[in-house]
Amino acid sequence: MADSTTSDHAGDRVGSVETRGIEPVPDSERHGRARQMFWTWFAANISLLGLPLGATLVAFRGLNIWQAVVVAIIGAFGSFALVGALSIAGKRGGAPALTLSRAVFGRRGNTGPTLVTWISRVGWETVNTTTAAYALLSLLAIVFGVHRNTALTLVCLLVFIACTLLISGLGHATIMWINRWATYVFGLLNLVVMGFLAATIDWGRVLHAPAAPLSAVLAGVGVIAAGTGIGWANAGADYARYLPRSIPGGRLVLASAWGAGIPLLLLISLGSLLAAGDSTLASASDPVSAIDALLPPWMSVPYLIAAFGGLLLSNHLSVYSAGLTLVTLGVKAKRTVAVGLDVVVTFAGGIYFMLIAKDFYGPFTTFLTILAVPITAWVGVFAVDMLRRRDYDGPELMRSGRSGRYWYNGGFAWSACTAWALAIVVGLLLTEARTSESDVWFSGPLSHTWLGANGLGWVVTFAVAALAYAALRPLDRAVRAETAVRETAPEPQQRITL
Repeated sequence: MADSTTSDHAGDRVGSVETRGIEPVPDSERHGRARQMFWTWFAANISLLGLPLGATLVAFRGLNIWQAVVVAIIGAFGSFALVGALSIAGKRGGAPALTLSRAVFGRRGNTGPTLVTWISRVGWETVNTTTAAYALLSLLAIVFGVHRNTALTLVCLLVFIACTLLISGLGHATIMWINRWATYVFGLLNLVVMGFLAATIDWGRVLHAPAAPLSAVLAGVGVIAAGTGIGWANAGADYARYLPRSIPGGRLVLASAWGAGIPLLLLISLGSLLAAGDSTLASASDPVSAIDALLPPWMSVPYLIAAFGGLLLSNHLSVYSAGLTLVTLGVKAKRTVAVGLDVVVTFAGGIYFMLIAKDFYGPFTTFLTILAVPITAWVGVFAVDMLRRRDYDGPELMRSGRSGRYWYNGGFAWSACTAWALAIVVGLLLTEARTSESDVWFSGPLSHTWLGANGLGWVVTFAVAALAYAALRPLDRAVRAETAVRETAPEPQQRITL
């Protein structure tokens, strides 16, 4: 079976522009192996910006290093096992995740989850782009002695966006190839940087740190899962859709879990070790600079290159998925054009954050965090549907008229839409979002309960969505069956009165 890196399939060759949009991939064009998911998720999580996530476990949750390692294993490996499980839908249906979601929510009902997903992706891409631009500005200042100004800021934004556009625009096969080989390069560079960071650890404080209660450990698992795999759960199918149906689903789960779990375990554990001696990393507004400050001056250049590369590897995956999501949303454009529109919005956001806004960055990232609630609700509904569904009707996924199989009732599958909305309400009730330790941007009425205070609102959101959909779905089936009977029953004969 050919690997995608050497595939001759039309429209999916390394270095050529992928011509396929969101339409399902036919079996004749399926290729590749499950191990592609390993490289995909390894690349997406190789960024050194995973260190602050580990630092929060010690600084804010009070975990010791052994607890932090356990939390990293469960949270990272577990959440990306879910990503791998949901990517099985891509193998079955050959289409992107949000396109397959039409079969679950209906053509009109799917608009809500798709729009939320696109806004979230573009938002985090903007954060990635501005962070990478700051790293590039720092690199130029060190190497060439040039200091930040408006023109140079625009150039740095454009450089990162151009790199993202080049890879994402070319498409699936090029992304798969880049993920594998760039992981070797930037993975090795990150290991070197991590080695120097490990030399700054205060081992005395690490080894004598007391253990936190079990509630803090459970909350830590929630923080890691929500901050890593949950955000990618609705993108797994985008990269598995070219894989042959014959690949066992278990291999996708294992490849995804190990691919993301290995770098995340190293980064989260190191971040926890660093925070045991100095908790400032957990609350730093600019984590790139905060990490740089821990290194010897001569290590700044390789560190900033590693940071830039790690952000790029994550960003081109997000932009590729965002382009597919935008087309699913109804934008009448080719995939490459949709990717271009996506990066234009990202560029505008980067300009606003770096040259205009003064204090909007914190509220913006908080808003993006809140968007995780409806995304988690989607995951709960989609996962239950996947357990009962073995395939998707490809032509019907693309049909937009009322006669389509996935039109349901007025374009909505009410069981899925109702479960999704209910879970969002419950999730927001348990959510508190802060822009700083003292500034509460949003606070749900139940956010100070045990579940809310320990960051487990996303677990409740997932459970409510899954259980509500499981309960309501049979009612939808009954309505469809009743409608089908009425439509196929013969017309009653009219009685003629003389």
